[in-house]
Amino acid sequence: MATGNGKSRTGDFIAWHALSTRDALERLQTEHTGLSARDAAARLRRFGPNLLPEAPRRPAWLRFLAHFHNVLVYLLIAAAAITVSIGHYVDAVVIVAVVVVNAVIGFVQEGRAEAALEAIRKMLSPQAAVLRDGRRLTLDAAELVPGDVVLLEPGDRVPADLRLLHVKGLEIDEAVLTGESLPVGKQVATVGHDAAIGDRADLAFFGTLVTRGHASGVVVETGPLTEIGRIGTLIEGIGTVTTPLLRRVARFGQGLAAVVLVASAAVFAWGVLVDRFPMGDMFLAAVGLAVAAIPEELPAILTIALAFGVERMARRHAIVRRLPAVEALGSVTVICSDKTGTLTRNDMVVEEVATDDTLYRITGTGYTPDGGVLVENGPVDGAAEPALVELARASGLCSDARLRRDHNGDWHVEGDPMEGALLAFAAKVGIDRDEDSAVMPRLDTIPFESESQLMATLHRVDDGGVIYVKGAPERLLALCDRQRDRVRDERIDLAMWHRRLEDMTAAGERVIAVACRAVPASLTDMEFGDLEEGLTMLGLIGLADPPRPEAISAVADCRAAGIRIKMITGDHPETARAIAGRFGLSTDEVMTGRDFDLLAPGELAQRAAEIDVFARTSPEHKLRLVEALQNKGEIVAMTGDGVNDAPALKRADVGVAMGIKGSEAAKEAAQIVLADDNFASIAKAVQQGRTIYENIRKSIAFMLPTNGGEAMIVIGAILVGLPLPITPIQILWINMVTTVTLALALAVEPAEADIMKRPPRPPGEPIIGAYLIWRTAYVSVLMTVAVFALFIHVESDNGLDHARSLAVNVIVAFEAAYLFNSRFVRRSVLSRRGLFGSVPVLVAVAAVVVLQLVFTYVPLFQTMFDTRSLSLSDWGLVVGAAGGLFLIVETEKLLARRVLWA
Repeated sequence: MATGNGKSRTGDFIAWHALSTRDALERLQTEHTGLSARDAAARLRRFGPNLLPEAPRRPAWLRFLAHFHNVLVYLLIAAAAITVSIGHYVDAVVIVAVVVVNAVIGFVQEGRAEAALEAIRKMLSPQAAVLRDGRRLTLDAAELVPGDVVLLEPGDRVPADLRLLHVKGLEIDEAVLTGESLPVGKQVATVGHDAAIGDRADLAFFGTLVTRGHASGVVVETGPLTEIGRIGTLIEGIGTVTTPLLRRVARFGQGLAAVVLVASAAVFAWGVLVDRFPMGDMFLAAVGLAVAAIPEELPAILTIALAFGVERMARRHAIVRRLPAVEALGSVTVICSDKTGTLTRNDMVVEEVATDDTLYRITGTGYTPDGGVLVENGPVDGAAEPALVELARASGLCSDARLRRDHNGDWHVEGDPMEGALLAFAAKVGIDRDEDSAVMPRLDTIPFESESQLMATLHRVDDGGVIYVKGAPERLLALCDRQRDRVRDERIDLAMWHRRLEDMTAAGERVIAVACRAVPASLTDMEFGDLEEGLTMLGLIGLADPPRPEAISAVADCRAAGIRIKMITGDHPETARAIAGRFGLSTDEVMTGRDFDLLAPGELAQRAAEIDVFARTSPEHKLRLVEALQNKGEIVAMTGDGVNDAPALKRADVGVAMGIKGSEAAKEAAQIVLADDNFASIAKAVQQGRTIYENIRKSIAFMLPTNGGEAMIVIGAILVGLPLPITPIQILWINMVTTVTLALALAVEPAEADIMKRPPRPPGEPIIGAYLIWRTAYVSVLMTVAVFALFIHVESDNGLDHARSLAVNVIVAFEAAYLFNSRFVRRSVLSRRGLFGSVPVLVAVAAVVVLQLVFTYVPLFQTMFDTRSLSLSDWGLVVGAAGGLFLIVETEKLLARRVLWA
């Protein structure tokens, strides 16, 4: 038996939307009355339950061990093992403790594992109305099988993919699957074989919501073979990409590891073969070199800086689910944004109303019945415009929807979103639908059906009656012979109404027409014949899912920052073009999903870079677009709210989901969730991401001279045959102290003023450029020279342990001074703001002073680290050396500004 929306269970390709109901039933070997219970049980055993497969989860212990998967960590673990082998157990314990602490921090901060498939599974309707043996039953949706006949009513979640058999006024909200902002009218008639998902009007898709009407349909796919199940398969097969920062740090770590291994091996060989030192001593010296050169605090600094960024972004309504996404958002070069619910509000609203001689603009947002009426010359009192009042009254009475206000004061629609927008419009004009219904009670209704394309209601009015009709403009214009004038009815001007319809449609609005007809009091029941003559056109109403005003300015901010915006939607191309124009995007060309399918991968990458607007897209098209841009070297952020967005959200460098109206599948696939569903929050998050990257770069540039200086001190001592001025365990102390104090202060620096006026960083840019490498080199040399000079001077008079204690304090003091230099890479810090403008820097320096006093004078630490108490004159040497370094670096920055950046 063949079933499927693509590949069937037998491997045959079947386009169910192109098959007649008779052919579909024959292929499924079923009838309009459904399956027998016996046949259904056999098929359930054959095809399995109507459930989506569970996402594989990594156990917590594996996720914890993943934080040790770093080449620098491997080197430290090897160093600890060597240290144990030569009997230095305290040193080994300290090394291992540093590694474990860093792993614990990363594990705790990373957050929950991905659960996108689980979120999609929750969308399955728990029960379904089914015909079995010709009788209606209510079953667990998991028991549905291909060939079952399902009955649909308003409010139902479609429990499987269905080929519709009978339809009466059926409309389904497919936004979660296609991104279409309005409910879609359904039909029984077949559509073209190559119709896009959003155009398959004879199918009902699993997980979508019935908003109006009734229908029956035969199940053609269940579980993982449904359209939403297929999206789940896409998600499962998509590997997440590493962020630009992690890629750069990985390259940096690999290069540094190679240098450390070569240097350690060379030092070991030199000491054993040339200086004839004992092999055990040289093992310890090689370990000391590795510990000195490896910035083991780097993973902790990265995690802490990103964690601070998470907190800052949370205050800006951006919830970060995966730490590296904080920085990655600051690196993006392209933002691909879903339209519905992201750039727009995902609320229908009446924007424009055309009567016989006036074009009105209606203000207000959402379903809130607050707003005003504007004409070309400015605001008017809507209640004083007779033609507008009658049009609003007809819109309110010819409706089955209701508006309600929740406990938070927010307005929501019960029923069709379009009708809810009409009720809000009527209230803005001063119409109270409940009062009108009491005065003009409804006597009869012709419900909306896709075949008739209209809805009509009959009302009692004084000693007569009136019929109000709303529907497709082309349908009503064909039925009207009069139009309502300010004074009287007159012959309809069809050419004028068609011009207005074209203008409103070109603006991206969905247009409905409203008409009326006076009838005698004797008429209490309507037939279609009562609508075929004598109708008077009242006007046209243009509805739209309006752009968020703050999103318009946010798009402008992102473009000013050099970030390109691309809008992706399941809407009609002309609707997409009209909305994109409001955001200032290029609308010269709109690419559709069908265009995607005709392009080779190389052509798609080129076209994707050139075009800003993409319409009628499927989940695969969105995924292909993201991949094409990434293949061009772009760093891509993808925003969205529907299940159809989930694969692209997962594949993007940064997936950003809407938190309020977004589906759970989208939130779980994304790395960042916007708590306010506001695209403007993305611009703020980009600013924060750029700031975090700059701070991490400053932190790394600050740490490297210390590690470089420590490594040069170890190498220099071995080459000249001196004892090590600092031991491996003292080196670890220095690095840990600077991690939790000094480097952390740089990680929380505020944003620089021009951060959003710079272009995005080139994707291949190294994390440390040539200038910072130069600074690292000469500061390391200065530190090495100063430490050796003071060590030799003190060691001859006070002994080895005393000299080492002085050397450790000199290195930490150098770092404290260099911290101030590092606040501004190019600018001088010799100002009030530079020296005293950062509370974290001042607190960090005070903390390191306290820690060094503990290290130097507390007996427990003296025993653990072999330190000795220093005299006042010793501290004078420490402060003088640090002050000299500070002034030398500031002088070098001054010369660089005049020579390099003049």
